[in-house]
Amino acid sequence: MNETVHIVSLGCPKNLIDSEVMAALLREGGFRIAPQPEEADIILINTCTFVTPAKEESIEEIFLMAQMKETARCRFLVVTGCLPQRYGAVLEGELPEVDLFLGINAVPAIVAHLKNLTMQRRGGSHSIIEKPTFLMDSSYPRDLSSPTHSAYLKIAEGCSNHCSYCVIPLVRGRFRSRQPADILKEAEALASGGTKEIILTAQETTAYGKDLPGSPRLAPLLKDLSRIDGIRWIRLLYTHPASITDDVLIAVGEEEKLCKYIDLPVQHIDDDLLKSMNRRISGGAIREIIRKSREIIPGLALRTSLIVGYPGETEEKFEKLREFVHETRFDHLGVFIYSPEEDTVAANLPGQISDDEKEARRDIIMEEQAIVSYDINQSLIDSVQEVIIEGPSDIPGYHRVGRMRRQAPEIDGITYVAGMESKAGSVISCSIEAAEEYDLYAQVIRK
Repeated sequence: MNETVHIVSLGCPKNLIDSEVMAALLREGGFRIAPQPEEADIILINTCTFVTPAKEESIEEIFLMAQMKETARCRFLVVTGCLPQRYGAVLEGELPEVDLFLGINAVPAIVAHLKNLTMQRRGGSHSIIEKPTFLMDSSYPRDLSSPTHSAYLKIAEGCSNHCSYCVIPLVRGRFRSRQPADILKEAEALASGGTKEIILTAQETTAYGKDLPGSPRLAPLLKDLSRIDGIRWIRLLYTHPASITDDVLIAVGEEEKLCKYIDLPVQHIDDDLLKSMNRRISGGAIREIIRKSREIIPGLALRTSLIVGYPGETEEKFEKLREFVHETRFDHLGVFIYSPEEDTVAANLPGQISDDEKEARRDIIMEEQAIVSYDINQSLIDSVQEVIIEGPSDIPGYHRVGRMRRQAPEIDGITYVAGMESKAGSVISCSIEAAEEYDLYAQVIRK
């Protein structure tokens, strides 16, 4: 087998893990993984369909890679993941450039699917979409994306919340947790391979274990992960304000390896909109969770995500959200523009808002957050922080770029480091000497 495959991974870290699993399975199955699409006989695009911009990005990437069938060596174009899982065989007529559409369940059988494709043993259809039940475990190999010193670890798959605006339960299936022992086994394997930072991910990490016999809890899992040799940092993403519990907060506050960092997507603060969104929490309860989190975890870095332009978001309700951002002073914040998605409750609600107004509201929130973020970053000047080195910097005078414990990859800004040529994956002490709205500048403390 001399076939080469290039994999394009779109969307969230959870999707990236699926891509890493497929890459490893294909390599073990005799395929060669090509770093560039021009070098590939087969191009595989693992797609996202969370919101309309993600769908549009997926479609654009499909069209872009389809050109490789005309201008490069590519013979087959394969599309996997959320887009085909959601739209199924409908895509066959819309995207004839694609040779094979595969849903979520195709991940463990990706080698067989591609071998059948190359030998033209496909039957009559070129889409294979099943009910999403796949749940990875530690028996599956992963070819980690660079850098390998930081790795995502998926503790569960799917979602059972059915928020009114969201298609994830339709696409990814019901929430299903991995066994604690299996998660620890994968974490140990990552540590033995040189991983220093583990980033826990799921559609909702705080729902972990509720579906398993005996209902194992997230907090004990966090403590057990903290006992693994070689792991320096553990980061928690995608917690839900309605289900985050005191024992999780206490674990984050007590365990040295757990970054004092929580990703708490609140989406909005208005009670009427939260109820319409089916978020299972009130604005007052959100404020109390934030207060309690900061009380239990001194120095906590708190990230959130918001939705603007949800149906029924009047100017008054939006102003309430802007004031909430101003008062709460999140360390990091992202804004989604509401996207009406087919087969969701919210798409049929009255009070839909124009695209121009939604974009204007996003800009207002991000301008507000930029002021908050700048103030917070300025307050860090002269403090001593641990920084994990990511690689070389392109800023004169700063040799390396890295992240502090309060910065998650790709979403929270970066820290430029001067003073030493530290290798990627090193965790070093630095003094913060300057700060911008999102990025910081540091000097290595020489011992």
